[in-house]
Amino acid sequence: MKCGVSIYLRTCRNAVYYLGVVKRKAGHVPDDIGQRDMMEPIFAALLGYVSGSIPFGLLLTKAAGIGDVRNIGSGNIGATNVLRTGNKGLAAGTLLLDLLKGLAPVLAAGFIWAGDMSDVTKAFAAGGAVIGHCYPIWLGFKGGKGVATNAGVAFGLAWPIGLAYAAIWLSMLGIFRISSLAGMAAVVAAAAAAPLFGFPQFFPVLAAIAALIIYLHRANIGRLLKGEEPKIGGKK
Repeated sequence: MKCGVSIYLRTCRNAVYYLGVVKRKAGHVPDDIGQRDMMEPIFAALLGYVSGSIPFGLLLTKAAGIGDVRNIGSGNIGATNVLRTGNKGLAAGTLLLDLLKGLAPVLAAGFIWAGDMSDVTKAFAAGGAVIGHCYPIWLGFKGGKGVATNAGVAFGLAWPIGLAYAAIWLSMLGIFRISSLAGMAAVVAAAAAAPLFGFPQFFPVLAAIAALIIYLHRANIGRLLKGEEPKIGGKK
């Protein structure tokens, strides 16, 4: 957890400055953006964290009478592990809700704090949502790996980034049928897509999220290198 939080805190420290430089060059904001309105990004990050920390996978499996999803498979609360219960409907529901809990706070931040600080607050809400999913306070800071939530975040920041994320994610799933590989490829693609599609202001937060998600997949990377990573529908 300490590594993940430190990644996000370093991003928080640099994001206002970076976003201010990018938008200032475009003539959108005054030179003092890095010194003012610091509370707005903090509130946006908290909004994102609260939304992202809702453990939909756990709530859905318990409501369905399946029990605690953390006691099966990988022990995670995400859609891939919910699928290991054999209930495809619950897995699809978890995927959709995890995506929405990343999308909603980013869109809300852009609406609530519209204007000069819109992109800044959206970026902070995005990081907060993924941190909330990966480290939910309600579950002792032990959550999922953030891939579906980051998909929602990507669409919330800018739909072209979201489309790039979805295209790589679905393509990799279709070709290799390995969830972890598809997820890691998608988060890297989202970060790369931001500057390529004209949204460089979102690169720092997406790069930090990608680093966090890849860090959380370190055990999966080890299994991939050994050829032991399970495919979609298989058992851990």
